[in-house]
Amino acid sequence: MRIAVTGSSGLIGRALVSSLRADGHEVLRLVRRPARAGDEVEWDPGRRYVDTAGLAGSDAVVHLAGAGVGDHRWTEAYKREIRDSRVLGTAAVAEAVASLDAPPRTLVVGTGVGYYGDTGDRAVDEDAPPGTGFLADVCRAWEAAAAPAEEAGIRTVYARTGLVVSRHGGAWGRLFPVFRAGLGGPLGGGRQYWSHIALHDHIAALRHLLETGGLSGPVNLTAPEPVTQREVAAAMGRVLRRPAVLPVPAAALRLVLGEFAGDVLGSQRVLPRRLLESGFVFAFPGIEDAVRAALR
Repeated sequence: MRIAVTGSSGLIGRALVSSLRADGHEVLRLVRRPARAGDEVEWDPGRRYVDTAGLAGSDAVVHLAGAGVGDHRWTEAYKREIRDSRVLGTAAVAEAVASLDAPPRTLVVGTGVGYYGDTGDRAVDEDAPPGTGFLADVCRAWEAAAAPAEEAGIRTVYARTGLVVSRHGGAWGRLFPVFRAGLGGPLGGGRQYWSHIALHDHIAALRHLLETGGLSGPVNLTAPEPVTQREVAAAMGRVLRRPAVLPVPAAALRLVLGEFAGDVLGSQRVLPRRLLESGFVFAFPGIEDAVRAALR
């Protein structure tokens, strides 16, 4: 297939592009500057601009771009950047593909399990209503921005992603050095659920979404066995052979992270019902499996 990808320089985007090209697919990378190579297409999400001529002939588009949620303290300015980078970027891509004479068959929009808010001990799947809070509001607006693609008849999938287990980036990329140093432990009370997914499984799931024509709408990309943060810490300790018992007080997290600490300390027990029902098989379903895979 000919597949266009935004966010191709990020953790997930790099891995997806590499995987697709290894299997002979043609990949176009959307870049925020004039295109300099044959596989590049210029776009500017802030101006809602995409070089539609460069997208011509694409079979699918995977939209992964957006400002990192945990990259900076949540000032009001950075919260606007988080929201605008997702909403304006998604609107730009959706409007661009909808305007093509021969639009791609599929648009996959990478969103997040933040859509569900804090679910506590309650397990939720794709039928659950949206939650409350900043990230839940962002996710609702994020998905709504793809409406032009849906209205144009393009199969649109919302890949609601959990915490990706990788030592090369994302939230887990910050955890590995801490646990290697023997300083890791449960965050807050440690009873909150973390819905994780191994990077390998995440890339395989994205490809499954591209190849499974019957899937549209929200699909949770999380491992089938959500675990508590205390279990995450224990698994990290076992795999890295380091102590992982020192709890990080909630007050300390709030001091360091500000408003974002509320989401770190929140609980999201999210199940990938639609992914499993569509026949997807996880290679690393358990937390210890995922951590070991991240080290290979």
